[in-house]
Order: sequence, then C-alpha cells, then structure tokens
Amino acid sequence: MQVISTIAELRQRLRGVTYIALVPTMGNLHEGHLDLVRIARERGQCVVVSIFVNPMQFGVNEDFGKYPRTLQADCEKLEQCGVDVVFTPTEHELYPQPQQVTVAPPLEHELCGAFRPGHFRGVATVVLKLLNIVQPQVALFGKKDYQQLYVIRQVAAQLNLPVEIVGGETVRAPDGLALSSRNQYLSAAERIEAAFLHQTLVDMRQAVLEGATDFAVLEHQAVQALIARGWQVDYVAVRARNTLMQPQRGEQYLVILAAARLRQTRLIDNLEVCI
Repeated sequence: MQVISTIAELRQRLRGVTYIALVPTMGNLHEGHLDLVRIARERGQCVVVSIFVNPMQFGVNEDFGKYPRTLQADCEKLEQCGVDVVFTPTEHELYPQPQQVTVAPPLEHELCGAFRPGHFRGVATVVLKLLNIVQPQVALFGKKDYQQLYVIRQVAAQLNLPVEIVGGETVRAPDGLALSSRNQYLSAAERIEAAFLHQTLVDMRQAVLEGATDFAVLEHQAVQALIARGWQVDYVAVRARNTLMQPQRGEQYLVILAAARLRQTRLIDNLEVCI
C-alpha cells in the first residue's frame, strides 16, 4: 500500500490503471468506512481511499479544529483491507488558492442544509475535486449521510461525470446507533441515550408500514419524544427517496431522516421504507 500526498504523484501512480474504485473519507475510520472499502475491493482493480478533513464543509463554530485525525491507525486498517493507495493531500494541495469556483448542489438549503449553511457546497466541491484528480470508474459513499449521497449523485449526473456513485448500507452498533466518527464525542450516558434516535425512526417506519399516512403528525410526535428526553432537534422528516422532497400521494419509496443533538454532538440517521 502506498501513501501519497501530492496530486502529481497520485496521477503518476494511477496512470494506465483501467478500473479504479475511490472511497473518499475524512479519516478516523470505523467499520462503516471499512465496509465501503471492502465493496470497493470487490469492484475495482485499484482501490484508492482519500483522507482529508475538508474545511469547506465545516461552518463557523463547528468542529473542524477538533475533528479526530488518526492517520497512522487509519492506514493500518486500510492496509489490512487490501487498499492500494491512500491519498492524504494537504489543504494547500487541494486548495492552492482561495476557492472561487464552488458547486451549488440541489437541496443545499433543505434538511441538513438548512442548519449547516454552505455545507453541501463544500461537500460537492471537494468530491468533484477528488473525482477529477483520481478519475475513478466507481466511487463509494455511505447511506448514513443520505442527503450527501443524493447531492453527490445529482451533481455527478448533471455534469455527466463518467463515474458510478454507489451507496453502502449504514453500519450500526448492536443497539442500532449508526457508526460515526463523531460518536466518540459522546459521554458514556449520552452514548446509551444516542440509540433512541434510531429507535424513533424504527417506530416511525413501523407506523408507516401499518398504514399511517399523516407524515406531519408522525414527524411532530417524533420531535416531541426526542425533546422530552433532552435532545435538541433540527428535523425529523419523511421524504420521497428519489427527490428528498415531500412525498406525493401514493409514493411508495420513502426515507425517514433525522438530525438532532445530544449536548454538543450532532447525530444524523435515516431509514428507508417501502409501502
């Protein structure tokens, strides 16, 4: 496995490779990331994992400065998974000058975008940079970040990029909590409580499967249940999977999404449902 930090060296390493699978990450890797790497290993002749904490997707007073950076441990995990190249660019390497051209993605002001202004512009911009640098045939992203996956797919389609965007299923702890690098911010008591977010979505999904159609009522009940336990709720929403907009009457393929905070830790989760 090679660890490469410059674009020029990476392009030289990938010259002549016919099928590349890319897994973009911000590091501090957990089993969810490694699951994507294993899928990439099955799909690609050469697997590239990028590790870059992207400043453009962090807002004012967010956790860019304290976001966990664990490069040595990450590389050890990736080598065990058979990764060929780890790309670890510096901020100056990816942003050699102040970034003037940014991507305005769809739904940038909806759901998480309403609470993290500029976040999805930062995500779309850095992902497009990585796709342009690596030029993979397939790129893998986790479904835990459901809106992010949607945005990336839409941007890639709008720009006619020759890459397949693949979503990997959310990997969960035994109590249902979606694995996330930010889970380590939780105290012991908060970690126990964190599983309630997933349970809330499970209960909503069951209500939908049993015939509930007034999604606004379900959303309100879920928000109130979370607030009663001390959560600060950004949103709980039932949306159409193919648009992430309000579902039309008779919509069969839905996703239930939520974002909420336990003290300083913001957690997100989602569950797909078919009716």
